[in-house]
Order: sequence, then structure tokens, then C-alpha cells
Amino acid sequence: MSFILTFLGKGGVGRSTVAIAAAKRLASQGERVLLVSADPSSSFDLLLGVSLSQEKQEIETNLSAVQLRSTHLLEVSWEQVKQLEAEYLRSPTLKNVYGQELGILPGMDEALALNAIREYDQSGKYDVIIYDGANSFATLRMFGIPEMLNWYIRRFSQVLSESDVVKALSPFIQPITSAILNVGWSSDDLNSNSTTKANQMLEEGQKAVSDPRRVAAYLVTTTEPTAKATAKYLWGSAQQINLTVGGLILNQAEISEEIAAEFAQIPVSNLPKTSDWLSLGQALPDFRQAVNSPKPLTIDSAKGQVKVFLPGFTKQQVKLTQYGTELTVEAGDQRHNIYLPPTLKGKSVKGAKFQDNYLIISL
Repeated sequence: MSFILTFLGKGGVGRSTVAIAAAKRLASQGERVLLVSADPSSSFDLLLGVSLSQEKQEIETNLSAVQLRSTHLLEVSWEQVKQLEAEYLRSPTLKNVYGQELGILPGMDEALALNAIREYDQSGKYDVIIYDGANSFATLRMFGIPEMLNWYIRRFSQVLSESDVVKALSPFIQPITSAILNVGWSSDDLNSNSTTKANQMLEEGQKAVSDPRRVAAYLVTTTEPTAKATAKYLWGSAQQINLTVGGLILNQAEISEEIAAEFAQIPVSNLPKTSDWLSLGQALPDFRQAVNSPKPLTIDSAKGQVKVFLPGFTKQQVKLTQYGTELTVEAGDQRHNIYLPPTLKGKSVKGAKFQDNYLIISL
């Protein structure tokens, strides 16, 4: 399994520069690294000094790179979609639809990128996969897909399984789902007691994102006020998808007492003003130390306590609600649905307080 690493920050703070420097350093240490870019422009190519394509290419010893293009990813999957459709329908309807003519619907980019990363991870060819997203908010949405889809499946499975509309549309929905996830399902799967391949994949994705030994993010900022404010917001938003933030990288500036205080709960490192990749790489932190950073979510069944790490937000910006066996924490523009373990099911919220960037919920 690969260690998947990404960088979050406001546009223009040097996320791509840090991603390239990290890839070069890790590759020089003997790690097999895949650098994945989702930037459709040529700016990443100019930084890297190599013209990337949708086909992986080795650019240095131990370092390969690829540019994700959603149209290509969808096109590659389409023939598999047709094969799956032929299995479900006696008279296939998609045989005259060609991958080259398919458009990208909103949200497809992130789903296709996540599936590509999953496949690179499962290939066993890479020790580290570094993902440089087009923007940080899209990156967070991408890593949040497994948890959000799993929640929708869990919440609506019974309702959908009893719907005549879903039963009728299932043969058509299945191929479209397969285009993104490369798995099949039918309406019968919705009320099945066994875990489907799609559900297993989503659960594995959830576990990976919430495990800092598998997936970690690092903030990148400058001293510019809006860059720092964005970094703080992204720090809190990452917790809402159970993504651990391992530290802050301050680009081209010295670490001030103010910066250290604002991000006191995570390590802060800084990069020198240089274009030398070796110097930049040497200044970067040990990314696998993300395991020592605060966990986004901690559930203590014995104490009847749930702790949610929410840096970058104030008490007034956080809303807590309970629906049956789930808690919903809303902060910023994201909701985190927390599924309570069996030992806490049936217990109502007794109280909650916001202290030291933690929402502490008592059951």
C-alpha cells in the first residue's frame, strides 16, 4: 500500500512547488514515487520542467509523473461500462455511445481522480503517491467522497430499495456508476445483507483517509493574511472528512511567534527563498510524522465521549445535531456525519463544549 500525500493552501502560495520538491526528495531517498497532477494547464509542466500527459512517465530515478485528464479517464472506463451493461440488459442501449463524445458532469472530476489514485495504489508499484489537485477545496471534496457516498448508501438504502423508480432505472444507473467506480450494482444490492464490492471499496477508502499512515495532508501558506486565513479554514475543513493534517509549511518566510501560535497544535516548518530543488527538499518535514498530529475524531465509548478536532473555527461557527444513531457536526461549508458505535447507540447528547479547538460531546 502507498502513502498518499497532498498539500492544501490558497492558490499561489506554492503548493505545486512543495509537491514537486517533496516528490524529488522522497525519490532521492529510495522511495518509489508517483507524482499526480490534476492541473489541466501547463503551469505544472513548466515548474517540473517536463511535459506531462495522461500516460505515466519516469522523469527521474524512482520518480514517475502523470497528469490526470477526466475525459481520458472516462473514455478508458467506457468500454468496461458497455460490457457491464451487456450483462444487465438483454438489449444493450449504450453500444452506440462512444467514450470520445462523453462530457464531464459536475463532480465527476474528483470521483475519477480518486478512482485513478486508488488504482495506482492497488498496483503495488509505488511507495508514495503525491497528489497535486487543481485547487484545495476540490481536493478535500475528492478525499471526502468515500465517507459521503457511504453515508448516502447507508441512509437511503432501504428507501431506495423499495422504490419502483430505482428498480426500473437500476440497469441504467449501474453502468454510469461503473464509469466512475469500475464496479457494478443493482437494486437488489441495496437491501442485501452482504457487503457489495462498491460498499467494501468505500469503506476501505474511508479507513485509508482517516489513517495518517496511509493518507496525510500538509498546509502550505505564506505570511499574507488571506493565505493564512485560507490555511486555517482548510485545516478545519480537512478534519470534517477525517483527513489528518500533519503540519504547516511556511513558504519563503521565517517562522514568527504569531505563526507558531496560530498553528500551535501542528509542527511548523519553513522553506527558503530558492529555486534549488535540493535545498527545498532538505527543508521539508518528515511527512510520515503526521501520525503524531491531532486526530480529527476520537470516540471514547467507556467515557461516553466524542471529540472532534475543529481548528480554524469558533464556537459560533459550529453546529451540532443528533439524528438517531448519528451525530452531525456542521462547520464552515461542510457537514460531518458521525456514526456512533454499538456501545453508544441509543444514547442522547447530554452536553457539548468547545475547548482548545475541540468540540467535546458527552453522551
